[in-house]
Amino acid sequence: MIRLHHVPFSRSFRVLWLLEELGLDFEIQQYDIRDGSLRGRFQELSPAGRVPALEIDGMTLFESGAIHEYLCERHAGAGLGRAPGVPSRPRFLELLHFAETMASCIEQLNLQRIFLRDPAQASAVVIKLVTARLAGTLAGMERMLDGRDYLLEDGFSAADTMMGFNLFAAPYYVRLDPFPELAAYRDRIAGRPGYQRARARDGAQSFYTRDFYPLPGTEG
Repeated sequence: MIRLHHVPFSRSFRVLWLLEELGLDFEIQQYDIRDGSLRGRFQELSPAGRVPALEIDGMTLFESGAIHEYLCERHAGAGLGRAPGVPSRPRFLELLHFAETMASCIEQLNLQRIFLRDPAQASAVVIKLVTARLAGTLAGMERMLDGRDYLLEDGFSAADTMMGFNLFAAPYYVRLDPFPELAAYRDRIAGRPGYQRARARDGAQSFYTRDFYPLPGTEG
């Protein structure tokens, strides 16, 4: 039995997508980030009280990157990881972790712009700085693609399920218009059957109430 502990349109979607790409049977335990269900007993599964957590092989794993490495090693025949000795392995590992660098910017903007109980407490300076940092990570990813279909030269991998998900959240804060490689890449991965199956099981997102959140002072 494989059970994914999941919040719709959160970083746990990465694992949901990878499970679908691997063609595995699994069930989903869904949570709401605002109702307190990620506190209390859930912290026995994930100490920080955050998704994803994955019950598999008689244990529970947390942290998206660790789950990705474990699943890729456990199902090496699927070709979604990169084994030691494969030339693309260093870049593969690098991207698994770079995904969290980018996601940390998105998380900080979510906290400032969506989850603060009192919006007046948001810091315009912090929002501008973190938005610029997010844009910088997107520019770096744009250069990495360099005309390729996927992030690694040797094809689609779990690096794409880790990094690719960010491109569906980042545009709430940074438009993709200046990044044509990223925009084309996002369309390409959204067309994958595994992605579409995962999105069908994901559930509706309840975070964002606007299509785009402009920088403070630039609205209107």
